[in-house]
Amino acid sequence: MNEAEVSLHLTEIKENELYTLLYDHKEALDTSKEPLGEIISHEIEIILNIKRPYPTLLRRPAYPASPKSREALQLHIKELLDIGVIRRLGHNEEVEITTPVIGEWHNGKFRMVEDCRALNIYTVPDSYHIPKFQVYLPQIFQEIYLSTMDSLKEFHQNEVTPRGRRYLRVISNCGAYRYLRMPFSYQKFPFKLLKNDESNLS
Repeated sequence: MNEAEVSLHLTEIKENELYTLLYDHKEALDTSKEPLGEIISHEIEIILNIKRPYPTLLRRPAYPASPKSREALQLHIKELLDIGVIRRLGHNEEVEITTPVIGEWHNGKFRMVEDCRALNIYTVPDSYHIPKFQVYLPQIFQEIYLSTMDSLKEFHQNEVTPRGRRYLRVISNCGAYRYLRMPFSYQKFPFKLLKNDESNLS
């Protein structure tokens, strides 16, 4: 909080109230140890509708990549490793499911995306109603302080259960990794975000 910038329009009383609020919810702030903060909501469980042995469709090889994409992929993987979203698989770890990744370029920026189409086929689906956010708008307008979070961090703040992580092993030309937090393209996670958003607003 030493690096925080506070609006000059706040009175001293309001500024002290803000610092007190931030301190009371310090687990939401990123640190060198927890780059995504320590907000923990419900962990995400993954249940498949099939038993072992798993079909070969769930064990895919890495997709080919151009030298440019491979270089960008290495940088993106390092970023995800640094913030604790993924971890590298050990040589002795049993790997029954591997999901290949592809690289997406948008406005000159690269992002790794998992090709979860096969995994989605064999996943027991979730469902959740679309929240009526208009119900919460009057309450939001009465709040003194509001915070925002970009979609990348909102996704990755959600952890996957240890049992569910065994299904989220991805493979690329740069090696094999396991997701510890929510990736982008798995079908259960949009419903999880809806639940989180409604819980935060209510």
